[in-house]
Amino acid sequence: MIVKICVGSSCHLKGSYNVIQAFQRLIENEGLQDQVTLKAAFCMGHCTEGVSTMFDDEFVGNVTPENAVEVFQKHAIEALGR
Repeated sequence: MIVKICVGSSCHLKGSYNVIQAFQRLIENEGLQDQVTLKAAFCMGHCTEGVSTMFDDEFVGNVTPENAVEVFQKHAIEALGR
């Protein structure tokens, strides 16, 4: 699975760095290093909706440092059948 996190200026101001940190911790804690690749991305066209992410081809917007764990659990860990 490829997970992209927007690091453009709007998402950066909304906490994309903290979202990346949370996703990295979850990948390590769950042992998903061989199954999930994190990539930085630029504008996904949803600048008013919090940090923009893509889980493979699924857009997930409105991600915040506060809900990052829940979002990753739902869109990555559950999707991988864990």
